[in-house]
Amino acid sequence: MITREFIRRIPKTDLHLHLGGSLRLGTLIELARQEKVELPSYEEAGLKETVFKAQYGNLQEYLHGFRYTCAVLNSPEHLERVACELAEDNIAEGVRYVEIRFAPQIYIREGLTAEQVVRAVAEGARRAQKCHNQSDAVRSGRDLPFEFGIIVCAMRTFNEQTGEYYRHLFGSAVRAPKKEVFAAASLEIAREAVALRDEQGLPVVGFDLAGEEAGYPAANHMAAYAYAHRHFLKKTVHAGEAYGPESIFQAITDCHANRIGHGTFLFATDLIHNPSIRNPARYVEQLAEYIASQRIAIEVCLTSNLQTSPKLVSVERHPLVHMLEHGLSVTICTDNRLVSNTSVCRELGLVAENFPVTTHQFRNVILAGFKGSFFPGNYTEKRAYVRQAITLYDSLARELTV
Repeated sequence: MITREFIRRIPKTDLHLHLGGSLRLGTLIELARQEKVELPSYEEAGLKETVFKAQYGNLQEYLHGFRYTCAVLNSPEHLERVACELAEDNIAEGVRYVEIRFAPQIYIREGLTAEQVVRAVAEGARRAQKCHNQSDAVRSGRDLPFEFGIIVCAMRTFNEQTGEYYRHLFGSAVRAPKKEVFAAASLEIAREAVALRDEQGLPVVGFDLAGEEAGYPAANHMAAYAYAHRHFLKKTVHAGEAYGPESIFQAITDCHANRIGHGTFLFATDLIHNPSIRNPARYVEQLAEYIASQRIAIEVCLTSNLQTSPKLVSVERHPLVHMLEHGLSVTICTDNRLVSNTSVCRELGLVAENFPVTTHQFRNVILAGFKGSFFPGNYTEKRAYVRQAITLYDSLARELTV
């Protein structure tokens, strides 16, 4: 039996974790007061009722809270604090590896560059990392060190209100088609990500594309992904979150994706729109088989998917079981700890309590997070770290007779 105690104690990962959606609620209120950012309420209960709800009507409503969280992350000090607290919260629940993702361009403003944004987040996470890794449990080998990486996000779409950087970009390209403006921003941040890794030594481990899928195809950002690919920067893409299998196919073929963010509608044949696909069922089976054989990990975020996709109705309707049946490499993630009011332990609890997963399948899900990570060290170091995670997991499984 997979118990809550077992879930709490095993080493875990979170590979799909947005900085702007994962603040502590108390910190958001404190920083909003300090920066004079107007909130609908300055009480936690009030914000949970008006902004950070249990259920949302659609993805746009789900993302509404980011207007407040991003507004308070307006200095290196605030970014460092929030990143440190995020790492501390993960460490406290037994998460030992995280990849913090965000779009640096959202936070750029006068006096704050993309490099400063990424550096502040790295420094914050390192503060929490240093504290944990100096513990007796880690030094003695009874616990895993905490490791982290940063994933830089591009945006499928944005407007002048998204931030100062985007406003200036539109102002300098008034006659350019919008998709070219979107592509230009993506290419610029891809170049920045590679430079920050290679020239500044920051733990940038991956490149991502987030935002609305319908009407804003990943193919618009091929140049950015080609640049990341040529420079050996690993790649993930939000795909299949609010669109169908074709979006996932495009992420893999046009963007060289090593992982897929969400992939919720991988098996939704009714969402295939290309008339040249004459046999949707076979198309989906072949796509799933390719993803499985290439070990392209799927970053599943159960609570977030339920909140943004009313079509799912209930957690039991999530295609997680189909993913496991097809042999896909699946890792369970939070997406946004604040916006979804969740944690890694809570998400794994949903798996254990609502799906007919065997202990072997559950073990595979946990270890898929370590194996599919964009680990900041070299391959030999990653293998050693994964082996440590496996040894600790198996030891706890024997101790707690799972």
